[in-house]
Amino acid sequence: MNELLVHFDAGEALLRGTTKRSRRVRNRLASIWMAGSVLVAIVPLALVIGYVVVKGIGQLTPDWFTKDLPAVTRKASGGMGPAIVGTLLITGVAAAMAVPLGVLGAIYLHEYGGRGRLARLIRFMADVMTGVPSIVMGLFVYTVWTISHGLSAFGGALALACLMLPIIIRTTEEMLRLVPDELRQASYALGNRKWRTIITVVLPAAFGGITSGVMLAVARAAGETAPLVFTIGAARNLNLSIFNGPTTALSVQIFGNAQTPFEAAQARAWGAALTLVALVFILTILARVVSARVARRHNA
Repeated sequence: MNELLVHFDAGEALLRGTTKRSRRVRNRLASIWMAGSVLVAIVPLALVIGYVVVKGIGQLTPDWFTKDLPAVTRKASGGMGPAIVGTLLITGVAAAMAVPLGVLGAIYLHEYGGRGRLARLIRFMADVMTGVPSIVMGLFVYTVWTISHGLSAFGGALALACLMLPIIIRTTEEMLRLVPDELRQASYALGNRKWRTIITVVLPAAFGGITSGVMLAVARAAGETAPLVFTIGAARNLNLSIFNGPTTALSVQIFGNAQTPFEAAQARAWGAALTLVALVFILTILARVVSARVARRHNA
């Protein structure tokens, strides 16, 4: 042990002796800068999450997850069961529409389209859609769907899917670019066709990054309010029908209760905010577990 310490001290002394002082100073400044940047990013996040937990933890009772919304907002009664189920239902339907289309679109862009005109046009449109305000997307879906078919969970899911789609396309394409071409060439050398190479080699190798992009899109969609105000309406009772009748979601309840002057309604808004954060956190953990298992299976 003493010999190892002696060799380590000797190596450190040799490194200091062979490295210029200016380089050591720049290295130390860069390390301090990176540590400070991490603190700047973590401290506000921790403060926000901590404040939401403190303000909303008192609402999380068994009735909160099972009872319907109260008829009178100023009274401290009822729960948030319909909004929780509505959020999961709308986000799930939106993900079922956006994830397959986004992944397939990214596969076409990287594996088939390349630098062609159609591929460049799709990338340009995806970049434009990424910057479109969510309220504009809600008005678009309201015009093309809600006016004709009425308020429904499907209208909200359609609006959220339009917001999720460009994020999934661009993040998935970037992840596909990170897959080494040597893996593709090795698969081709074994006689596999391109479609089989993509399914069995490329996608499993990029699955972790694709999952991160999908969860980023889901987190954004779950917290959107403006598109849902125009498309799903407001309901106090549970509605499991996707195509018929208005429903509600946690983000809509946060928006509606937070702008009222009543303490009970504001407390429900904080509880709904904490519930939404917890749902996104749980879904992210589950996605990470699944991606880790797929990565281990692929590496084996």
